[in-house]
This record gives sequence, structure tokens and C-alpha cells, in this order.
Amino acid sequence: MIIQRTIKLRLRPTPEQASILTQAIQAYTDSFNQVSAYGWTHKVFNGIELHKATYRTQRELFALPSQLAISARMKATEALVSVKALLRKGKKAHQPQSLRCPIRYDQRSYGLWFDRSEVSLLTLQGRLRITFTIAKHYQQYKTWQRCSADVIQDRKGRWWLHVVMSKDIQEIPPNDTDDSFVGVDLGIVNPAADSRGQFYGSEHWEEVERKHAVLRSELQSKGTRSAKRKLKRTSGRQRRFRRDCDHVLSKRLVQTMESGQTLVFENLTDIRGRVKLKKAQRKRLHKWSFAQLQTFVEYKAQAVGVSVVFVDPRYTSQKCSQCKHVSRSNRPEQSVFKCRVCKFTCHADHNAAINIRANYLQFKGLSVNQPIVATQGDISFG
Repeated sequence: MIIQRTIKLRLRPTPEQASILTQAIQAYTDSFNQVSAYGWTHKVFNGIELHKATYRTQRELFALPSQLAISARMKATEALVSVKALLRKGKKAHQPQSLRCPIRYDQRSYGLWFDRSEVSLLTLQGRLRITFTIAKHYQQYKTWQRCSADVIQDRKGRWWLHVVMSKDIQEIPPNDTDDSFVGVDLGIVNPAADSRGQFYGSEHWEEVERKHAVLRSELQSKGTRSAKRKLKRTSGRQRRFRRDCDHVLSKRLVQTMESGQTLVFENLTDIRGRVKLKKAQRKRLHKWSFAQLQTFVEYKAQAVGVSVVFVDPRYTSQKCSQCKHVSRSNRPEQSVFKCRVCKFTCHADHNAAINIRANYLQFKGLSVNQPIVATQGDISFG
């Protein structure tokens, strides 16, 4: 099984090299936009047909090396195919267009040497050798196989090379023993809880989110230009904070698992359109980054031989994990589950995680016996 990771190298071009890179990106962007316009106008979405119709023109107009001209056409094809898929679904879509399209290099059009921190990039004026720095976190991927790479200039003018690294690892088949399946309930108040009684997250995260919410509300009410600029910066800071929290959370969750075990999540796709909530609850739901967290868990679990599966989320928070009685009134409070029939009481998220696990075991036709693990006072029978 082949797994991939993207590492980010901070390029350190000289002023002359930066000028050449800027020129290359501009020509690449123009080529991308022209191919997109041709495909959109003539309803051509096939890569081979687009290549035949645009290749010579792109080479002559923008003086791109053949590999970069082909790369720009491939990116334009991918964008056109995505637009076509949206149109088929009845959604609104427009002609793909980019203001500054990152250059995609294949293995033949760039070189990379970690031992001397140097990269070679193909441009309109031949090859450039540029030095780079790499963050400590990415050092672990230096021995992996390098694949494609994208050259990007961010809004601050910094140059980056995003390199896709791959590694072939041995695929470990999942175990079918009773204790190899762990249900995970994701929430807004408690980011995650599993069927073993473990909770993940930090009160500090909720405190930071509250501060961001108050600041956003104040800035939105002002409506001045400076407030809008600060709101934009705050949004970016909030997005990066959530991403970091999801990385930390997914890492902690995967570290509790062993190779061959399986994590069971709820399938929360389109949940924002399925549930009916009050205005305050809708705001929190729309800020919930469950899809990002599940994506992080999936790729981290894949690297250590842990499987990730999804089940139907219906009634997992309303059903008693002991007697299977389903009722909304089983949750008198957000964090408390108390069955109206058997009087079983525990933390609501833990109860839901047990149900998630049981639903998957039932779907697989396996035993649904679940040893309940909890701290003193968390679970009781009335």
C-alpha cells in the first residue's frame, strides 16, 4: 500500500531568481487560463483533445518549456472536469480561472537534494538552483520517494515548494476480535470520546473559540475598512488554530490504537442540512470541522495499520447502550445520558461512542459485547 505526504520547503531565491520565478508563474498562469477558456468555450473536457488543440499555441504564445506547457494543460483539464461534475449535479459553476496558478513539476522537471538543501527548477530561462530550509517536522519524510511538486508564492511574497512524498508500506489486515473495534463520537463541546471511556480535547480550545467568536462579532458590527481587514486576519488565525487542534486530536487518538485495530466514526456527511437547530446551535455546527478531523485521522491511521470505517449516525445519541431504548428524553442535559427505562446513566458522548461501535459490529455480524470502561461516578445503574 502506497501512502503519500506533502512537505513544505521554504525556498530562498536571490532577487534575480525570484524575478525569473515570477516570470515563469505568470506565463504558466496565462497558459492555464487560455486552455481553460478554450475548453469552456468549445465544451472540450478531454485532456488528449485539449492537448491537440492548444499545445502548439501555448508553446508559441508563452514560450513555456514543453513539460511546463503540458503541466498547465493538465491542471486546466482537471479544473474543467471538476466544473463539469458540478454542472451535472445542477450546481452553479463558471469558467476556471486563476490569478496566480502554482507551477506543478513532475519528477523530470525538478530535482531535490536534502543533503545540500538545494532544489533545481525548470523555468523559461532554463534550470534554477535554489537553496531551501525545511521544518523539523518534515525531516522524517526525507528518505521517502519524491513525486510531483508545486511552486507557490504566498501573499507575503515568500516562495514555497510543496513536494509530494510517497512510501510503500505493508498493509495490515484488520482484526475481527471483539476488542479491536473502537467507536468514536465527535462533538462540539467535547471534540471526541471513544467507547473505552477516553475523552480527547482541551478546555483551552473552547476558551480560544469563544474569544474568537466575541472578536468576530465586534468587528462585524463595526463594519469599517480596518475592521474588515482585521476580521480577515482573525479568520485566518482561527482557521489555523482549528487545523492545529485537529492535528493534535487526531494524533492522540491514533496513538491509542494498535496495528490491526479499527476506528469507527459516524458518517456525518451533509449533517448541516439534515438537522434542525436553533440559531445559536446552527452557528456552532457550521464552525465544526469534523470532516477535517476525520481526514487527519484517516491518513495518520493508515500509516500505522489502523483501519477507519463509518456507520449510520441515526439515534446513536438517543439510544441506551444497555437496553437499546431510544428516546430524546434519555438526554436530560447535553453531557448526561439517563435511560428512562433501565435507569442506566453515563456521559452522553461515551454512551454514543458505545452505540457507534455496536452499530458497526452488528452491521458486520460480529459480537456486540462491550466492556464498559469509565472513571468512578461516570457510569451507574439507577
